Amino acid sequence: MNSRPSNPTKLVIRSSTLLFCGVVLIHLFAAQIDAQRSTSRWQTLNGDAPLVIARGGFSGLFPDSSIAAYQLATLTSVADVVLWCDLQLTKDGLGICFPDLNLANASTIVRVYPNREKSYSVNGVTTKGWFPNDFSLTELQKVSLIRGILSRSEKFDENGYSISTVQNVATQMKPALFWLNVQHDDFYEQHNLSMSSFLLSTSRTVSIDFISSPEVNFFRKITGSFGRNGPTFVFQFLGKEDFEPTTNRTYASILSNLTFVKTFASGILVPKSYILPLDDEQYLVPHTSLVQDAHKAGLQVYVSGFANDVDIAYNYSSDPVSEYLSFVDNGDFSVDGVLSDFPITASAAVDCFSHIGRNATKQVDFLVISKHGASGDYPGCTDLAYEKAIKDGADVIDCSVQMSSDGVPFCLRSIDLRNSIAVLQNTFSNRSTSVPEISSVPGIYTFSLTWPEIQSLTPAISNPFRVYSIFRNPREKNSGTLISLSQFLDLAKNYTSLSGVMISVENAAYLREKQGLDVVKAVLDTLTEAGYGNGTTTTKVMIQSTNSSVLVDFKKQSKYETVYKIEETIGNIRDSAIQDIKKFANAVVINKDSVFPNSDSFLTGQTNVVERLQKSQLPVYVELFRNEFVSQAYDFFADATVEINAYIYGAGINGTITEFPFTAARYKRNRCLGREEVPHYMLPVNPGSLLNVMSPLSLPPAQAPNQDFIEADVTEPPLSPVIAKAPTSTPGTPSTIAQAPSGQTRLKLSLLLSVFFLSLLLL
Repeated sequence: MNSRPSNPTKLVIRSSTLLFCGVVLIHLFAAQIDAQRSTSRWQTLNGDAPLVIARGGFSGLFPDSSIAAYQLATLTSVADVVLWCDLQLTKDGLGICFPDLNLANASTIVRVYPNREKSYSVNGVTTKGWFPNDFSLTELQKVSLIRGILSRSEKFDENGYSISTVQNVATQMKPALFWLNVQHDDFYEQHNLSMSSFLLSTSRTVSIDFISSPEVNFFRKITGSFGRNGPTFVFQFLGKEDFEPTTNRTYASILSNLTFVKTFASGILVPKSYILPLDDEQYLVPHTSLVQDAHKAGLQVYVSGFANDVDIAYNYSSDPVSEYLSFVDNGDFSVDGVLSDFPITASAAVDCFSHIGRNATKQVDFLVISKHGASGDYPGCTDLAYEKAIKDGADVIDCSVQMSSDGVPFCLRSIDLRNSIAVLQNTFSNRSTSVPEISSVPGIYTFSLTWPEIQSLTPAISNPFRVYSIFRNPREKNSGTLISLSQFLDLAKNYTSLSGVMISVENAAYLREKQGLDVVKAVLDTLTEAGYGNGTTTTKVMIQSTNSSVLVDFKKQSKYETVYKIEETIGNIRDSAIQDIKKFANAVVINKDSVFPNSDSFLTGQTNVVERLQKSQLPVYVELFRNEFVSQAYDFFADATVEINAYIYGAGINGTITEFPFTAARYKRNRCLGREEVPHYMLPVNPGSLLNVMSPLSLPPAQAPNQDFIEADVTEPPLSPVIAKAPTSTPGTPSTIAQAPSGQTRLKLSLLLSVFFLSLLLL
C-alpha cells in the first residue's frame, strides 16, 4: 500500500474529544437528509441497489471501530449504510468491536500493558500478541484505538477513542443495518468463550442484520437458532488457497460447490479478485462468472477489499469511483454490496454515478481543461493523450508550446526534453546546455534540436509520485507520437465536442533574445494557417502565460482570449492587481492551494481569491487535478471526485485543469447534483473541520499566511524584439551563460531587488 509518509506522535488525550468530534462532524457535512436512492433496475439478486457496508465505520480516516469512524460513516453515506463490526470477545465474555484478533495491531495496548504478550495457536499457526480473551472489558477501557494501517494519517491516534462494545455501538449509532463479523469462532471456543451464545443473548436487545464468518462449523452451530426473522448469514471466503479451519478444505474447493454454501448461508463475502481478477501486471482480465453463478444458487454476493488509499488496477486510472462502478454497474451483473473503508465514495458511486451514460444530462457547468491531454493515462502532449482527453469528455485540450531549433512550434510539457522523453539517445547528449534563466541545472532543451530530431525521440509518461511507488499505466508508458502545434490544431478542429483549445506560452523573452525564436509570431502564424483566425472554425482559442508581457503582445496582435496564470500560491489578491490583470487577460489560472490552503495535507480554510476575481468578471480555472490519492488533502478522503466537488460545488470555480479529464467530465453528469436536496455524501467538505477534531498537540504546524498578490507582481516590461542568434561553429555547443532577458520570471526579479535593497541598508 502507498500513502503519505507518517510521523506518529504521542499526545495528550482530551476527555471531551469524542463529544467534540460528533459535534464538528455534523457541521462537516451539514444535517443528515434522507437521500432518494436510484430507482434504476439493478442486476443484484433481489433487484435492489447494492448495499454500502462501512468496515469499522469510516476506517479510512479515523481509527477502525471508533465511535468517530461510525459517526462519520453515518453522516457521509447512503441512509441505509451498513455498519460493520469485527466482533471479539473479552475475558469476561463481552463483545467488542475491534478489527483484529491481535489488539496490538490497532490500539495502544502495548503501551498500557507492555508485559502481557501471549502466544497462542490461531488456525494452526503459533501467533504472538495481545489477545482480547486475556483482558476484561474494564482493563480495556484504559486502551485507546489507533490506526491499524500505518500508511494512514497518525493525526487521530491520540484522540482517546475508546474500544466500544457491540451494545455501545448499537445504542449510540442506532444503525439502519448492523453487521457482525465473526472471524475466529474456533479460537474463542478453544478458550471457553462462545460466540454463538453471545450472539443469541445480544440479539434480544440489539438488532443484528448480518452475521458473517469464514468458518463453516460456526454456521452449523447457529443455524436455526435465530428463527425465520433472524439475521442474514454470510459465508466469508478468504484466499483461494487458504484452508477453511474447520473442514480443512481450501476456499477454492468450497467455492466450486455453492449449493453446499447455500445450506447454511444466504450470501457470500469474497475478495475483489474472485470477481475481477488481475494479471501479473495489475491489469484487469475478463470477469469470472461467480456473481451470476451465486445468484443462480440464490446467494447474495458481497465484495471486500475496497479502500481509496491502496493500489488498484491500472484500468481505473487511480479513480476509486470507477472501480466501484465496475462491480455494481458493468452491464453484466451487480454485486449485492461492497465493504469499504471509505463509504462516502461507495455511496456516491452507487447513488450518483451508476446508470449514467456519457451523454447523460449535465447537472453542473464548468470547463474541463486537459493538462497535456489525458497525461495521467498516456505520455503527455502525444496524439494518444489528446485523443483520450477528447474521448473522455474534455471541453478544452491544451498545448504547451515549445520551439525547435528550426523554428517549429510543437506541444511538449517541458522545454527540457529530459522531463518528457524516455531515454535521450547518446547522439544528443552533447546538446546539454546550462541556461540559468530557465533552470539551475543543465538540460537538453528543445531549441537545441531540430523538429525531425525531436520527432525521432520516444515520449515518456509522467510519474509524479514515483517516490510512493505509484506509477501510471506502464503498458503505455512510451506510447504515442509527439505532435506539432499545427497537427494539434487540426486534431481539435475535427471534434465538435470540443469548445476550445488552450495554448500555453512560456520563456518567450529568452527565446527571442537568446535563441532568435519568436514563439508569439510562430503561434499566431500557425493559428492563421490552421484556419483559426479567419472564422473557418468555431473552436475557441485561449492563450495562457505566466508572463503579462506575453499576453499583452498577443492582445496587440490578435483577438484571442488570454488567460493569466498566477504561479505563486496566494492568500489574497489586491484590487489594483485585479484591475491590472483585466487590461490584458480574460481569465485567470491559480493553483489549488490558493483556494484551499493546507498544512501537512489538512485543509486550514478557504481564501477569497476566487470570489474576488469572479466579482471582477474574471473566470477562474484551477490546477492541477490528479486522481492519485497522495495528491489530495486528507479532507477529500483520498477521492478525486470529493476533491472536484469541493472546488466546483463548494468554491464555485469555473474550470478544472486536470491530467485525468474523464473524472471531471463524469462529475458533470452527477445525478445527485440535480436533486432538490443534494445528499450529504455529495455536499462539499468544510475546510478546516478535520483540524477541529484533532488533539491540540496533533495539529500540524501553523503556516505563515500565503502572500498577497499585488500590482507589482503583475507588471512586466514589454517583450524585447527578436535578436538574431549568433551562429555557432558546432551544433549543440553549450551556449554562453547570459544575463536574464527582460520580461522573465517575476520571482527572479523580486529576489534581485530584495538583495539590492538589502545591500543598501548594509552600506
